[in-house]
Amino acid sequence: MKARLHVDGVFMGYRRGHHTQHTNQHLIKIENVNCRSDTRFYMGKRIAYVYKAKKPINGSTKRVIWGKVTRHHGGNGVVRAKFRHNLPPCAMGKRVRVMLYPSSI
Repeated sequence: MKARLHVDGVFMGYRRGHHTQHTNQHLIKIENVNCRSDTRFYMGKRIAYVYKAKKPINGSTKRVIWGKVTRHHGGNGVVRAKFRHNLPPCAMGKRVRVMLYPSSI
């Protein structure tokens, strides 16, 4: 049996207020995380947004944008993340992988 090293999450959108939108801060809802205390385990974990491109590079059309969980957002299990390159708006509502490394336990 193959062990899975990630938990699924959903990119919900950018951190925003009434007038401004911070496109470098992404809101991620992690599966089965429903309160602020549950998010502590995921602080500093790596996040991967995997997508398909048309042009193959090194024989693969899959690409990855890497990010990191930075802090919680609210009390319902949503976390903030920063990615090396900002996620595109077409990625809203799409799946991301929250890796279970680096481990702090």
